[in-house]
Amino acid sequence: MNLDFTSVLPSLPFILKGIGVTLQIVCLAGILGFLLGVILSLCKISSIKVLNWLADAYTSIFRGTPLILQLMIIYFGSPQIFGYQIEPIVAAVAAFALNSAAYISEIIRAGILAVDKGQKEAAMALGVPYRPTMLNIILPQAMKNILPALMNEFITLTKESALVTTIGVMDVMRRAYQVGADQFKFFEPLLLAGIIYYIMVTVLTLLGKMIERRLRTSD
Repeated sequence: MNLDFTSVLPSLPFILKGIGVTLQIVCLAGILGFLLGVILSLCKISSIKVLNWLADAYTSIFRGTPLILQLMIIYFGSPQIFGYQIEPIVAAVAAFALNSAAYISEIIRAGILAVDKGQKEAAMALGVPYRPTMLNIILPQAMKNILPALMNEFITLTKESALVTTIGVMDVMRRAYQVGADQFKFFEPLLLAGIIYYIMVTVLTLLGKMIERRLRTSD
């Protein structure tokens, strides 16, 4: 095997520019997915059966189908659904947010159910309404317990963001592929892309551990 990085390294700044695109998609999809996941988790533990069914059906659909299929349906199907072609980045954020929400909702639901029932009962005994109880008492405790799982989902989202190359988004993977196509050698630029993704995931992992330690210290 004959590896030659000298011809690829000049293209490294071009590949690195894709980090901004990747982080933009991941951050937007992560925030939207988290917010939607919170709503879904509350629907799942609601006493209203219709909300339970709708949230469970949503989760079943998005967890039971491939993410790349969801991405392609949203992007390539948008002209039929909306009458116009949506931007690739918009399609990517929408697909990843909708998919991530399904997994995050299960994580948050488990975290809420893990909180001692006495907390809710004490709030009810003091006459605290359901909404303040959930926002100020239950959810903050649940978040501390599920932080590692949430960080793991965010890391998974970062790696899966490479799928956006299939719809032409100029992320790290797409740029690395273009460099390989221009120079008729793919191993070196794709290896560089792998290193970049590994570094991003490592930074996120360390950040998650730092936040987790800080929360434990605050206890």
